[in-house]
Amino acid sequence: MRGGLTSPSLSAIFLFLGINIVLSVRAEVSPTLRRENRLYAPLYDCPNCIERKDRGNISSTDHPWKDFDIIVTYSNPSGAVQVRSVRSRDLSSSWVWRNPRKEKHNRIVQDPFQTKLSYRKNGDSWSDNHQFQGETSQAQAYPVHPVKLKRQMLRRERRERRTADLINQDREIENQTQEEAIKRARELDTNIKGKYSIWRKEYENPNADSTVKLIRDQIIMAKAYATIAMAKNETVLYNSLIEQSRESQLAIGEATNDVELHPSALDQAKAMGHILATAKDQLYDCVLIARKLRVILQSSEANVNSFKKKSTFLIQLAAKTVPRPLHCIPLVLTTDYHLSNYDKKVFPNKEKLEDPSLYHYAIFSDNVLATSVVVNSTTLHAKEPGRHVFHIVTDKLNFAAMKMWFLVNAPAGATIEVKNVDDFTWLNSSYCPVLRQLESARMIEYYFKAHQSSSLTGGADNLKYRNPKYLSMLNHLRFYLPEVYPKLDKLLFLDDDIVVQKDLTPLWSVNLNGMVNGAVETCKESFHRFDKYLNFTNPKIADNFDANACGWAFGMNIFDLIEWRKRDITGIYHHWQEMNEDRTLWKLGTLPPGLITFYNLTHPLDRSWHVLGLGYDPALNQTEIENAGVVHYNGNYKPWLDLAIAKYRSYWSKYVMYDNFYLQVCNLNQ
Repeated sequence: MRGGLTSPSLSAIFLFLGINIVLSVRAEVSPTLRRENRLYAPLYDCPNCIERKDRGNISSTDHPWKDFDIIVTYSNPSGAVQVRSVRSRDLSSSWVWRNPRKEKHNRIVQDPFQTKLSYRKNGDSWSDNHQFQGETSQAQAYPVHPVKLKRQMLRRERRERRTADLINQDREIENQTQEEAIKRARELDTNIKGKYSIWRKEYENPNADSTVKLIRDQIIMAKAYATIAMAKNETVLYNSLIEQSRESQLAIGEATNDVELHPSALDQAKAMGHILATAKDQLYDCVLIARKLRVILQSSEANVNSFKKKSTFLIQLAAKTVPRPLHCIPLVLTTDYHLSNYDKKVFPNKEKLEDPSLYHYAIFSDNVLATSVVVNSTTLHAKEPGRHVFHIVTDKLNFAAMKMWFLVNAPAGATIEVKNVDDFTWLNSSYCPVLRQLESARMIEYYFKAHQSSSLTGGADNLKYRNPKYLSMLNHLRFYLPEVYPKLDKLLFLDDDIVVQKDLTPLWSVNLNGMVNGAVETCKESFHRFDKYLNFTNPKIADNFDANACGWAFGMNIFDLIEWRKRDITGIYHHWQEMNEDRTLWKLGTLPPGLITFYNLTHPLDRSWHVLGLGYDPALNQTEIENAGVVHYNGNYKPWLDLAIAKYRSYWSKYVMYDNFYLQVCNLNQ
């Protein structure tokens, strides 16, 4: 009997060593055993019997030949044939016995997962194709080691679990997608026409300006190569680059996207590409090109900064310039005031002017139209307009126009008083430090000469110092409220660039807790705190105030005049104003001295009472604006100017009486 023995581990070792090994195993068995095997071989007429016969060949330990010698013949690295003897009992149970000659006739095929069994012998065949079911399955053949079968079963179980997990994940993702689609479908408002039009900006192609950007980049590269060509005396190439740059610039024009480009722009881009390719072949030097591009970048940054300064200057200039209609209105009103003898007329309900039980407002302004909007918006939202009294103070130039407007257009039920600030004889330079400082030669030099500039870029930051409002006593009159209204106990101060959207009478019921000023705080995180307005490098400021103290806003303030008089607030204001004669504590305006004067004397109001920023911030929350008691157009973009932010203008314009005779005469249209 002859047998062949193969070992995966031994073959792997020989392959690793790079040796061509020829392994043949020969086992010599006695004739007696062969004869016994031939004489007592039973007749197998059932698959189970066959299985019991072949199971004896699985391992050496179960074989009827318990122990015998195995001769191994192989060649060593030098090519010499080596012979080695191995005992069968020394082999591990993982070795499988095969009979090469009988393998063609006797074969057991086992699939542990499909559980089908087939047997073939000497051309005759029997088959048993049946499924194993639970514990009643037939006995199985084991052509492989049980450990290997166990690993196969574990791998199969892992694959099944992984497949189930992936299926569950797919189902979850599909459910989430469906829920999002349903949510979007519910939010879709099909009643608003055009809301989801594909022509809206949100649906524009993000690469709609790719050609414009390409041509601009080509122009930049052409300029860089042109400077190099000039340095290397490449005149022809230099002229071509300059000419193509000029043509490309003309092709772009003022276009901001590809749709606005002329049809010939693409051809020009191709032509520029050819000349740039030629320039690259002749002049390309990485270090030199990088240097030229850096120079172009620095030059562009300088130009941008220059344009920013010019823009700032022009915006401030436009913000301080009175538009023609607004200049026309006071002229026409003043003319009619004197021609129609309105100077002898007085406002009704004079007895209400000093009644502390009513709701009193103070408005200090030289803008007739803006003041009319404040009064109109307040009375329209007031529950009891007859209990509201408006104290308006203006300058000598606009007094006749202001009085004429409210005599002709008196608000329904409300009481109006118009005064001229120049009639306050007590407000003089001997009493008021601001007036005394404005009359000094040093202040005149500071405001009118020293900071004048001969160029746009140089005067951008200094234009605000020459703003007339900072030199007008109307701006500083808010610090003299008890002197202006000695009989009143509480007063609501309003700027002329605000619009009232609610009834303001609840503000008189706010408990200020012994404070003088009720105002909305403006600080958010590190913004609008004291260090923004005051010079904390000066020890007078640093020793008396907290740099992180929260700032608040002028524009809508409820003042307790009784507490004001007790604490001598006007005296505090005078003290700090005199200390700032050299302008080292703060530069300008009334907010910095207001923060100092009312330091630790301000009660914070709810933010919904006063929303600021409509004169400079286009990104305010629309809901906060609509729910606000007062909206404030603080900043340069006033609602009566062409500079106004368009989406905020309607909050102001709806209180303008565009059908008024004087507005129509001055051509003030909506």
